[in-house]
Amino acid sequence: QVQLVESGGGLVQAGGSLRVSCAASGSIFSIIGMSWYRQAPGKQRELVAAITGVGSTNYADSVKGRFTISRDNANNTVHLQMNNLKPEDTAVYYCNAVLVVTTFPGLHDYWGQGTQVTVSS
Repeated sequence: QVQLVESGGGLVQAGGSLRVSCAASGSIFSIIGMSWYRQAPGKQRELVAAITGVGSTNYADSVKGRFTISRDNANNTVHLQMNNLKPEDTAVYYCNAVLVVTTFPGLHDYWGQGTQVTVSS
């Protein structure tokens, strides 16, 4: 089994910064890619940022230039540094990992439990 554990959410004023992290553990053979999604109340879950195993990144237009995704391959951890936060960034942030496990063939998709990020105006 695989677990994704997020940390680092919280409350911050507009213009401030937060870093959320996600650590993957369990029966992992290799991680293909890790991503951050978010879901605001009444809205669909949306991709915020993604990073592949070789370090290629992709960002939603709304966060480009403000958010940075990074990955610590040795510790199966992904970070999302969020700067110049805006009230519209308020959401539950979810970690996602696409990986190969040691117990079953193929690629598998796992989600963390989510961490709340609230930006006050």
